[in-house]
Amino acid sequence: MNELALKYGCNPNQKVARIFMKDGKELPIEVLNGRPGYINFLDAFNSWQLVKELKEATGLPAAASFKHVSPAGAALGLPMSDTLKKIYYVDDLELSPLANAYARARGADRMSSYGDFVALSDVCDVQTAKMLAREVSDGVIAPGYTDEALEVLKTKRKGTYNVIKIDPDYVPELKETKEVFGITFEQDRNNAKFTPDMFENRPTVNKEIPESAIRDLIVSMIVLKYTQSNSVCYVKDGQAIGIGAGQQSRVHCTRLAGSKADNWWLRQCPKVLALPFKDSIRRPDRDNTIDVYISDDYDDVLADGTWEMFFTEKPEPLTRAEKKAWLAELHGVALGSDAFFPFGDNIERAHRSGVDFIAQAGGSIRDDNVIETCDKYGIAMAMTGLRLFHH
Repeated sequence: MNELALKYGCNPNQKVARIFMKDGKELPIEVLNGRPGYINFLDAFNSWQLVKELKEATGLPAAASFKHVSPAGAALGLPMSDTLKKIYYVDDLELSPLANAYARARGADRMSSYGDFVALSDVCDVQTAKMLAREVSDGVIAPGYTDEALEVLKTKRKGTYNVIKIDPDYVPELKETKEVFGITFEQDRNNAKFTPDMFENRPTVNKEIPESAIRDLIVSMIVLKYTQSNSVCYVKDGQAIGIGAGQQSRVHCTRLAGSKADNWWLRQCPKVLALPFKDSIRRPDRDNTIDVYISDDYDDVLADGTWEMFFTEKPEPLTRAEKKAWLAELHGVALGSDAFFPFGDNIERAHRSGVDFIAQAGGSIRDDNVIETCDKYGIAMAMTGLRLFHH
């Protein structure tokens, strides 16, 4: 099969839509369940490339959670602490390495991952399928599925859950094209690979970047390669904890991603972990409520009595002083940028979210100011010389 008709394009008024291969070649995918749409396939093919590269670069299972052609999360299949298992709602599940990867990819920014499209680097096992079965998700792409996993996934969304199998050996042509306004664009594919030696140029006073941080910087680079630009990515322990995508100003990317990284860390605060939720409150509603609780707006929510909908008793607010003290304990975060930082204000904001290691392209006329700001906080920064714009 070299062509697949779709229900519609990006929007229902775009009635005629399809995916197809030129020159009569076979599509490298097989739809095992459901009817994926135009945006589903965009998410599927971008996210598959991301997890495939993560696996190739690290040797570990990888997963990504995609929304609107950018990752909401991505992670390697590394073990989790009991705290992470709790805030990701998987402390009651048996977790394989691949299931760990998806739990971490989905869990870092659960609000953004709501209704995601999932990519898995390895054959989907039943542990991962059972986790997917209870999350709000549009579909999954993987190189294969065990029989038991496929049976579980076929029961999701009343049997309509989108399940795509992709040929892991498929390699696209070097040239890629797309049309905009009836005009065809053509370029070489971005086949940049990421290895530790790309971080050897370290112009900062602190040049110490441990192996674990190099791994995290590689994760950030691969995530950025498939994130709508401008973009930055905060990574800790093999998982993206904050992604800022598609912003016109780089400092806004840094702030957006930094706020997500802060929220990820604040959700691990003992006071947040102890919130007295009613047993009947669903996971998405808990996520939304926690997001409000750790925001500066929570006092207003308490005042109007909304707390009674979610909690068995009125919780004490998490004060600004408490938040500041907890956030001060976050360290060892790696930050990647898809292009150079034009000002030191990006570094100032990154430092507030525990960033100790940075990788960026370099080449700004203000590189000296950026380096100076890194030195101010003892941050080790590598200049890769590689821009990773994605549009």
